Amino acid sequence: MSKSIHFISIGGSAMHNLALALHQQGYIVTGSDDEIYEPSRSRLQQQGLLPAIIGWFPEKIHAELEAVIVGMHARKDNPELVRAQEMGLPIFSYPEYIYQQSKQKQRVVIAGSHGKTTITSIVLHVLKYHNRQFDYLVGAQLDGFETMAKLSADAPLIVIEGDEYASSPVDSQPKFLHYHPHIALISGIAWDHVNLYPTWELYVDQFEMLAEAMPKGGILIFDESDDMLDVIGQKERADVNEIPYQAHPHTIVDGATFLITRQGKQIPVQIFGEHNMKNLSGALTVLDQIGITDDQFYEAISSFKGAAHRLEKIAQNGNRIFFRDFAHSPSKVEATTEAVKQQFPNKRLLAAFELHTYSSLNKTFLSQYKGSLDSADTAVVYFDANTFAIKQLSPISPDDVKVAFERPDLTVLTDPADLESYLSSQREKADAFLFMSSGTFGGIDLETLSDQLI
Repeated sequence: MSKSIHFISIGGSAMHNLALALHQQGYIVTGSDDEIYEPSRSRLQQQGLLPAIIGWFPEKIHAELEAVIVGMHARKDNPELVRAQEMGLPIFSYPEYIYQQSKQKQRVVIAGSHGKTTITSIVLHVLKYHNRQFDYLVGAQLDGFETMAKLSADAPLIVIEGDEYASSPVDSQPKFLHYHPHIALISGIAWDHVNLYPTWELYVDQFEMLAEAMPKGGILIFDESDDMLDVIGQKERADVNEIPYQAHPHTIVDGATFLITRQGKQIPVQIFGEHNMKNLSGALTVLDQIGITDDQFYEAISSFKGAAHRLEKIAQNGNRIFFRDFAHSPSKVEATTEAVKQQFPNKRLLAAFELHTYSSLNKTFLSQYKGSLDSADTAVVYFDANTFAIKQLSPISPDDVKVAFERPDLTVLTDPADLESYLSSQREKADAFLFMSSGTFGGIDLETLSDQLI
């Protein structure tokens, strides 16, 4: 008899992918949510998993359920969660559930404030290229992968993108602490999620706990150029092998990046920027530990196109080029802007960034963005003034933003129509366009906008 699993908040990015993965393994999957957006909606619908009615229904919770998986979007008083607790059913956050299903596997966890999605994606791409058998959880849609999660009975290895955010409404532990990795990589630490970790020290503590929890015989891989990681990585831990890495040697020729191997060969790659050279090196170090040789890595890496929304080229026409990126934290905005400018030093770069996350809209945190857009020739910041009431935050003004970024010529806009009008006026003044956000710039269609600008 097939096992039944119910998802509370099935519409979440990780949640719906896990639901799809279990459905493909033959589980009976049900779920609920009070809002489901694209692409989750269409993907659930295609597999017959989209809830017939939006909302919470305690009657969906029954004694035959093998597990109830609760997402971060649900509240502690969610009626389905309360019912499951009253019935004494097994309740898991999705990281807890993934661990339960992978206890017999070698577990590789990729963590860090930035780069973890790209590093995980590179590892998965190379393993797939060489027909290795593995399970995975990754935070972006990848070329050649139907879902962002896979769980199977027979794969000996699972590669997990592990983030530091809370696991569920009833479990404030960082997700990555639930995975108990045999191999862990920490790519870098830059303060984020200020709603959960109101101080830098508290944020760093989460990564310290991950490092401290490594088992004997475990492997901790870290970016040695990150000051805080250098401290974490150099601590003596009993029987833990600590391996530092740095940016992969590379060269840029006419807007194209080539990795330089130890033998002096040049390998073309489709991703670029100093941060991505670190990501490639981190992935190479992980792969070396799970049986992939350098030669196998270089054979596979040229066909890696990058993860969705990570320095993704939307359009190119002659000398003009248009990118979008998921960057939202200060370190990501700075690294991404610098990457485009270094890759195309002769192009006039317009960088547009949306303040969208809880952290980025927090007046106390805003100063962390100082200098992050300095590599751009023209810089614009957009935020939706209505968001402060929704997120229950103190409002910030355009002047607050200019002061925080310490860029007097910064253009700050709060209306999507004004943003589109401003961008149209810049069409002939820039050759490279970079749009960075975890949001939508007030609903602007970037594909259409790229057609207009390029």
